[in-house]
Amino acid sequence: MDCNGDKLSVTDRPPTLRVNPDERLRNSYQAKERAFRTSRSSSGQEPQHAPKRKKSKRGGSNRLILWILNILIWSVVGLGGGVLWYAYDLPDIKRLEGVTRKPGVTLLARDGSMMATYGDLYGSIVEVRDLPSHVPAAIMAIEDRRFYRHFGVDVFGIVRAAWVNYRSGSVVQGGSTLTQQLAKNFLLSEKLYEPSNRSLRRKIQEVLLAFWLERKFSKEQILTIYLNRVYLGAGVYGIDAAAHKYFTKKAKDLNVYEAAIIAGLLKAPSRYSPISNPQLAHERAQTVLAAMEEAGFISHHQRLTYATAPEPLKESRHKALTGRYFSDWIFETLDEYVGKIEEDLIVQTTLDPRLQNLAEEKALTVLHSEGPKLNITQAALVAMTPDGGVRAMVGGKNYIESQFNRVTQARRQIGSSFKFFTFLCALEQGFTPSSMIADTPTHIGKWKPKNYKYTAQGEVSLTDGFAYSVNAVAVRLARHVGLKAMAEMTHRLGLTSPQPKDMTISLGSGQTTLLELTSAYAAVANHGFGVWPYGITEVRTVEGGKVLYKRKSQGAGRVLAPRHVVHMLRLMSAAFSYGTGKAAFIGRPCVGKTGTSQNYRDAWSIGFTPDLVTGVWVGNDNEAHMKMVTGGKIPARIWHDFMSAAHNGYPVHVFPDLQQD
Repeated sequence: MDCNGDKLSVTDRPPTLRVNPDERLRNSYQAKERAFRTSRSSSGQEPQHAPKRKKSKRGGSNRLILWILNILIWSVVGLGGGVLWYAYDLPDIKRLEGVTRKPGVTLLARDGSMMATYGDLYGSIVEVRDLPSHVPAAIMAIEDRRFYRHFGVDVFGIVRAAWVNYRSGSVVQGGSTLTQQLAKNFLLSEKLYEPSNRSLRRKIQEVLLAFWLERKFSKEQILTIYLNRVYLGAGVYGIDAAAHKYFTKKAKDLNVYEAAIIAGLLKAPSRYSPISNPQLAHERAQTVLAAMEEAGFISHHQRLTYATAPEPLKESRHKALTGRYFSDWIFETLDEYVGKIEEDLIVQTTLDPRLQNLAEEKALTVLHSEGPKLNITQAALVAMTPDGGVRAMVGGKNYIESQFNRVTQARRQIGSSFKFFTFLCALEQGFTPSSMIADTPTHIGKWKPKNYKYTAQGEVSLTDGFAYSVNAVAVRLARHVGLKAMAEMTHRLGLTSPQPKDMTISLGSGQTTLLELTSAYAAVANHGFGVWPYGITEVRTVEGGKVLYKRKSQGAGRVLAPRHVVHMLRLMSAAFSYGTGKAAFIGRPCVGKTGTSQNYRDAWSIGFTPDLVTGVWVGNDNEAHMKMVTGGKIPARIWHDFMSAAHNGYPVHVFPDLQQD
């Protein structure tokens, strides 16, 4: 019903009002917009569109920063993980100042001078502050000029080396610092990788350890450790050991040139060694000196001072090679005296430097002058005291070319030198120097030994038979004394090599070494007492000086009766005064015997004075024939030249009474 009272129908009712909230907001916004436009129109202004809402720049910047932070965080995590991965098996840096190496053995000559070293030789620990400034300067100039300005890795040095290598087309420069080199050497000593391994892991470990070293030690400490650990060739580690090895002086006494020589070894210790290659060592030193001048460590005048290799450099090479065959022999037999070598040792030897130099000079002079025309390529000499103390040993023509020792290792046919044993057996069975023996040709079965340039007389004395080395006399004596007696005699006098079990033994068909044969002859010089050759008198430890071995006595005992010694001296005196060995006579009492093997393959001269016993051998390693060379020629000449010089200026001593029968 409306306000007038009329009744309304259902269809006439107004619709129900339902309002959507979103629509209400939209309608409200539209109403406000219409009102805004109306107010703008009434004020005379043009209607404008509603301003658009701008996007916030702060939200984008925040997202970029978050991404950067995430990348940095994960990079740090990754780098840290990588460092841990590569560093987990790095050695304890506290062990860097320790030493892990083979025990070193130093051999001293009879006068106390150093002859040779074996194993890993370390000198005294030296501090950088105790060295003349040019010693570390030489190292830094050629290896790491920016040592005091980098943090373990020299970025500028790496770039410079890369550029130089690129321009040259090959690797001619390295970028490793001294700290990196120390790290690498330390890793090598700890056996964490092989020297040939150039893997990424190895290089990363080098860098990590280099950073670690720079953090833990001062520059002076790093340089000190480096100088005391670096390998400088010939088994030598450290600057002090190198100074002793190459220049026989302490590191603090090295001059500029010597420091440059040692610094030059770092590139290739064997190639630039002043011992093996003095000329290359000098050329490398010039490179070091130029680098020192460029770095301002020395003046131009100082550099020019050493443009020519000084004589001491040549002398150091000669001295280092002197007596090397002897030194090797000593080192190879050292364990027989002290057992397994487990600590640094000093070995006092019997070698006489004066006699060693004379032996090398005289033997090689004759060999070089006569060898080519007579087809002689090798010579060997050994000299010892009557009791067996070896004073000199020449094991061959050239130690660098061949380390095979022809004194101790070569077993050669004895030849007529064996008659020494045969005639000794005859003396023990009643013969005397005046006994007469037939010298006419003889034969045993189909074997008919001939005499070399000798005309038979019918009979000769035992003395003349020995002096002229008559084969017929030796064979007759051998048949008389028997094979057993001769074999026993060789064994008694120290020959260890098996000898033939037939009569050819009497003419030296067997073999032995020069050392064994010479020491057998020495039994006569030693008044009938057996001789065991030796070269060591004392062995002591470096640490504490504990004596591990000291020679006290010979101990071989008597092997020849005194009267037989006197008789044998008469026979041997005749051989050197007028017999086959007369070329060896030196104008004072001397005795001996020469020998020549079949087809001139070997020639010997063994003899002695009351003071010194010397044996000489010449021949060829391949047993090629020499050109008619007998023991009375080249070996006797070498024996003469050496023994004359060895006795020069010394008093004349005589043998026991040679007239006694």
